[in-house]
Amino acid sequence: MFNRIIIGVDEHDGGRDAIELARRLAGANATITLVCVYANTAATWRGSSPIYEPIMLQHAQDLLTNLRRETAVDATLRPIGATSPGRGLHAAAEQANADLLVVGSSRRGLLGRVLLGADTREALNGIPCPVAIAPAGYARGAAAISRIGVGYNGDPESAHALAVARRLAADLRADLSALDAVEVSTCTFAAACVPPSVDFIDEMVDSARKRVSALPGVEPHASYGHPSEELAHYSESVDLLVVGSRGYGPIGRLVHGSTSASLTGTAHCPLLVLTRAAGDRASGADVSDASSRQPQPAWAGDASE
Repeated sequence: MFNRIIIGVDEHDGGRDAIELARRLAGANATITLVCVYANTAATWRGSSPIYEPIMLQHAQDLLTNLRRETAVDATLRPIGATSPGRGLHAAAEQANADLLVVGSSRRGLLGRVLLGADTREALNGIPCPVAIAPAGYARGAAAISRIGVGYNGDPESAHALAVARRLAADLRADLSALDAVEVSTCTFAAACVPPSVDFIDEMVDSARKRVSALPGVEPHASYGHPSEELAHYSESVDLLVVGSRGYGPIGRLVHGSTSASLTGTAHCPLLVLTRAAGDRASGADVSDASSRQPQPAWAGDASE
């Protein structure tokens, strides 16, 4: 369903992981661009030289050429100079009018986990398209995407995430499920200094399960706990996790401790992060699932601050 895809690569294995994930998410007539960001300013400690940038440009071009040959991906190559990888990918996505950016995980991440480096995460704030993150080691024989999961709580962001996931599930002939994770606000019982009762928690979870069960064609799941922790656990049972994000970009408020931010360090499967605007653009779908909304749980939206 995604037709204009940018893949960020470098000399590490995360680029191969990103390519493999992009193959699985690409539409039948998708155009793919491999982007390698190189430093376009010569640092004084390198001994500034007018030939520094051409050397880095050639290195990036060679890396892209070799990677395209090794992975046999049908892609356009684009080296781009920028002050950081995130800023370069941001510019490439805007200039290409991309509808998806795919990146690999930081090499510091555990095998099978997603992890964005802090510099890339911050620089991607406000990027105008969804971002897919491949777990470390994904290119080494990852299973087909046969189960797609959605973080859902009935708000507009999660409704858009569900709409996009429906399209993907139809295209990939995958099963679709959704998790509504609920928790009690930390201030709810503060005045009484008593924890919520088991019966109260059971009622919350039951209400959440009913909310998800009302969605047609979706396997319902509900749990009690911090949303980022519950979604990370849930990600072990699916092949792709789709989540919405508030703010002005799919990374939106990553630096402010949002649920999507936590998942970029804990998810066990590929992660697709959407904003409300990006969800509209990527899916072109009617997000009428929002009409089934019930009173919102404590974690409504992407906030967990």
